[in-house]
Amino acid sequence: MSLGRKIRDKAQAVKGWVRQRLGRATGNPRQQAEGKSDRLAGNLRQAGGKVKDAFKR
Repeated sequence: MSLGRKIRDKAQAVKGWVRQRLGRATGNPRQQAEGKSDRLAGNLRQAGGKVKDAFKR
């Protein structure tokens, strides 16, 4: 997995975490849910990349 993809996936997970916390702090359930989905999508992409790298070896 390229470095650019790793950074992009980690950034998406961090962005989702921030968005989820901001939604929780402001009491906005929609923003909180969107943040959670962004965080989960980023984490799943990271996990997929790790599996892909493991099979390359």
